[in-house]
Amino acid sequence: MPKKAPAKKTTFGADLIEGMKVVLAHQRGKVELEQVWPKPIDVKAIRKRVKMSQAEFSRTYGISRRALQEWEQGGRQPDSAARAYLTVIAKEPAVVRRALASE
Repeated sequence: MPKKAPAKKTTFGADLIEGMKVVLAHQRGKVELEQVWPKPIDVKAIRKRVKMSQAEFSRTYGISRRALQEWEQGGRQPDSAARAYLTVIAKEPAVVRRALASE
């Protein structure tokens, strides 16, 4: 009969409890937590770099035209998945177009 590997000791539970203590202390006003916000992404600059209108960019990359307009006007910022996608478009627009064309 094969031997079982020894159970790995993790600190997940202890880390979770410690994190919840910090949250509780923050709620009670005992500690101040730093808020970290992602740097804004310049969607319009990315679109201009690939020399496309909003309609072309929207159609080519499968992004809602309305979302594109809101991002460009500063009404809201793209979520993390959209930010990653836009970053790839900014760096490798032709690769993304080829990948989407092969669907």
